Amino acid sequence: MSDFEKINTDFTTLFLDGRALLDAGNSAVMNSCRKEAFRKFLDLGGIPHEQEEYRYLKLLPLFDKDYHVVLKYIRQEVDLNETFRCTVTDLVTNPVLTVNGWWFDGNLKPEIPEEVVVCSMQEASVKYPDLFVRHYNHYVTAARKDSLVALNTAFAQDGVFVYVPDDVVMERPLQIINLLRAKADLMGFQRNLIVLGRNAKATILVCDHTLSEHDFLINNATEVYLGPNAHMEYYQVQNQHLGASQINSLFVSQQRHAVFDSNLVTLYGGVIRNNLYVALNEEGGECHLYGLYIQDKKQVVDNYSYIDHIAPRCVSNEHFKGVLDDAAMANFCGCIRVRPDAQKTEAYQANHNLLLTDTTRVNAKPQLIIDADDVKCSHGATVGQIDEEAMFYLRSRGISLEEARMMMMFGFAHDIIQRVKLEPLRVKLDDLIDKRLRGEMSKCYNCIMQCKKS
Repeated sequence: MSDFEKINTDFTTLFLDGRALLDAGNSAVMNSCRKEAFRKFLDLGGIPHEQEEYRYLKLLPLFDKDYHVVLKYIRQEVDLNETFRCTVTDLVTNPVLTVNGWWFDGNLKPEIPEEVVVCSMQEASVKYPDLFVRHYNHYVTAARKDSLVALNTAFAQDGVFVYVPDDVVMERPLQIINLLRAKADLMGFQRNLIVLGRNAKATILVCDHTLSEHDFLINNATEVYLGPNAHMEYYQVQNQHLGASQINSLFVSQQRHAVFDSNLVTLYGGVIRNNLYVALNEEGGECHLYGLYIQDKKQVVDNYSYIDHIAPRCVSNEHFKGVLDDAAMANFCGCIRVRPDAQKTEAYQANHNLLLTDTTRVNAKPQLIIDADDVKCSHGATVGQIDEEAMFYLRSRGISLEEARMMMMFGFAHDIIQRVKLEPLRVKLDDLIDKRLRGEMSKCYNCIMQCKKS
C-alpha cells in the first residue's frame, strides 16, 4: 500500500466511524451532502498527487502527519481583548471569531442592521433552512475535479454564515478572525457561506492567525453568492507560523451587474494553497482579484484561480505579485475561460515575481481559453530580480544598499496594496509588509503568545 493509499484509507475509516459526530448539531441539508462528497473524494483519487491542478505542489509531506482531527466542538479559552489583537487604527469593524474551524461560542452580537444575519453555519442550517438549501454546496461544483474541496464538504461542520438581504448596506466591515489553538497537532475543516441579495453591499475582512505552536492543517471552503447589483469587498490576510498550513478555497457566483473586489495578502505560513473560483453568470458583472505573497525560508504559496466568463459584457481583472527570499517557492496557475455567449468580455491577468536569491523557485502558468470572437483578453507572467539600474539610481543619491533594496521591494509590493479601498486597512497593511520585508515578522504579528515556530 502506497503512502497516499494509506492516508485515503485512514480518511475512510475516520469518515465511517465518525459519521454520527459529523452529523450532530447540523441540519439534514448539510449532512445529506457528506456521503456523496466523500465518494467523490475517493473517485478522484483521494489526496491529489497526479492531478494537473496540483502539479507543482507536493501534498504528501503535508498530510502524512499524525494530526488530531476535530469532529466535535471543543471550547478554547480565547479572550479577544486580552489574548489577541487584530487592530487597525481608525477602522471600526464587527469582529467574530472561529477557533479551529468552529464558531466561537463567546462571540458578541455584532452591531449590524437588524435584517442582516451573522451566525454559525450550524445555527444557520437549522434556523434558516430555505435560504440554506438554496445556496449551500451549489457553488463548489466549479471545483468538480478537486478532491480536497469534496473532502471539506464531507467533513466540515461549522464556520461563519452571513446573509445581507436585498437593498441592505452593511456599513461597518465584518471581520472574521480565524484562530488556531490546540494542545496537539491538529487538522480541521471550516465551511463559510456568504449571501448578498439584490443591491446589497458588504465588506468582509478575514484574518488567519495561530495562538499555539503546534502543527496545523486547515481545509477551508467559502461560498459567496452576489445577487443582481450586489457589491462586495473581500480582504484576507494570512499570517500564521511556519507549522500552520491551509487549503483555502473561495467560490464566487455573480449575477447581473454584481461587483466583487478582493485582495489576498499572504504574510506568513507554512504550505498555503489558495483556490479562487469566480463565475460571472449574467451580463455586466465585474470581478477584481488582487494578491500579494511575501515568502522566505522554505515557505510554499500555491495560488490557483479559475475565472469563468459565462455571460456577455463582463470584466475581470487579476493581478498577483510575490517577493521570494531564501529557498521559498511560489506557484501561480490562473485560467480565464470565455464561453461562446460571453461576447464583449474584457479579461486581464498578470503574475509578477521578485526573486531575492538564486535558491528561490517560481512556477507560473497563466492560461486563456477563449470560445468567443469579440473579446479583449490578455495574460502574462514575469520572474526576475531587483533592477540594477534602479538600484544604481538610488545609491547615487546617497541611499544605502540595504535601504535601497527595501525601497525597491516595498514599491513592488505596494502596487497591490494600493488597491485596498479601506484607507485604514491599507495603511496597516503597508506597515505589516514593511515589517515583513525587514524580517521583523518571523512570528505572528500582534499576538502576545509569541509562538516559537520560525
